[in-house]
Amino acid sequence: MIKIMKYGEVPNGEIFARGMDQINVEDIVTGILADVKENGDEALRRYCRKFDGFADEDFSLEVSEAEFEAAFEDVGPQFIGVLERAAANIRSFHEKQIRNSFLISTPEKPGIIMGQKVVPLDKVGLYVPGGTASYPSSVLMNAIPAKIAGVKEIVMVSPSKGGVINPVILAAAKIAGIDRIFKIGGAQAIAALTFGTETIPAVDKITGPGNAFVAEAKKQVYGRVAIDMIAGPSEILVVADGTCNPKYVAADMLSQAEHDKMASAVLVTDSMDLAEAVSEELERQLKRLPREEIARASIDNNGKIIVADDLHTAIEIANEIAPEHLEICVDNPFDYLEEIRHAGSVFLGKNCPEALGDYFAGPNHTLPTSGTAKFSSPLSVDDFVKKYQYSYYTRSALQQVADDVAYFAEAEGLSGHARSVTIRFEEE
Repeated sequence: MIKIMKYGEVPNGEIFARGMDQINVEDIVTGILADVKENGDEALRRYCRKFDGFADEDFSLEVSEAEFEAAFEDVGPQFIGVLERAAANIRSFHEKQIRNSFLISTPEKPGIIMGQKVVPLDKVGLYVPGGTASYPSSVLMNAIPAKIAGVKEIVMVSPSKGGVINPVILAAAKIAGIDRIFKIGGAQAIAALTFGTETIPAVDKITGPGNAFVAEAKKQVYGRVAIDMIAGPSEILVVADGTCNPKYVAADMLSQAEHDKMASAVLVTDSMDLAEAVSEELERQLKRLPREEIARASIDNNGKIIVADDLHTAIEIANEIAPEHLEICVDNPFDYLEEIRHAGSVFLGKNCPEALGDYFAGPNHTLPTSGTAKFSSPLSVDDFVKKYQYSYYTRSALQQVADDVAYFAEAEGLSGHARSVTIRFEEE
């Protein structure tokens, strides 16, 4: 049963369950990374047999074109149509994020040209889970921004039971334009993308969600490659007033609770009547949910209903928590939009459930968790580009500022810096 409490009764820092599953994976992951780095494909094949039930001694790690085609036939035209419409929405949203290079050259400062170039990453690795659920939505959300950014090659890895990747994932990969796909998951897949093997190329950045082992592996390889984020369990915070339908609110909370037992679903409301009605509705809907065991553990252990004095206080609570998903379930949600400072993705109004964002609306569903929305952002085109800057000075332009640069360098005790400027004008 979910807990109901008034805001003043909530213990500090205990509104959301923070962090990953409480299992020690660090040493295990360290060993796997070292093994793959040293032994390459041989280690990957060993892990495929051990964890994914690969029976054949001689099997291909890479998905073939024939497997792509078979996947398209298996999922059928209706789901292909849904994927294509979702992809179009995601593409339309993310195309607005494209950044342009710029150049500065003004008459006020003759002889000086400065600028910034925006360039795509060469090669990106995408991790797609394949455990208790398969996520073709993650394929679209990660690959489409990368394609828009202009990434030259996108490599996908995903665990596959018995050497077969779920066809819905392969169908999404084909629609998203992924270049190569490999049948490997877990920390060993992160290792392969980081160090490269005889078959799998090393990449510049790894994105995509995974379990505790994947998250720990991404954490350990960061610096050798870039990563998107260290994602914790899924979170939803619903801000709702007393006019909301408790059935809708409960369903939205359960949409995240069914992800895993560590997920957190929280309601903040100004109505005790709604709080009690949602609590009762959660119990009713849990019994009809196919993933009841997972969702019930999430609701019982991590779920909360908090009764605040008013909706403005509820928004302040949301800002303090900085949730991954924030629903503002009121009739006039735009009245509160300017008050929201910290959230991964915001869903406005009574007809915008979080699931709409997971699959179809267009904004990205790869979001900061565990309060990191206070300082980080959703996955975007920005994650797949880098920038370099450049400067050009004529001799005359450099001479105009030489004394200033030299003085600044001497103030820092770096005479060599100063001399690299002044030496150019000593003969004069």
